[in-house]
Amino acid sequence: MEVSFKNNSISELRKEKGLSQRQLAKKLYTSQANLSRWEQGVNIPSIMECWKIADFFDVSIDIICGRKDY
Repeated sequence: MEVSFKNNSISELRKEKGLSQRQLAKKLYTSQANLSRWEQGVNIPSIMECWKIADFFDVSIDIICGRKDY
């Protein structure tokens, strides 16, 4: 199983919804800087944050965690 910590999935989902980092961060109750660090792979969202993001976008948590192989 390959896991990518550079979380392009969050960025892609955010852009598909037409949201800025600031807008999404506000909806997720986090800072824009924190969201940016997740997208860049500098920080990794906690499991609770991953659930919140997956719920917001209505996708599997596997997508949010960057899981490539099932």
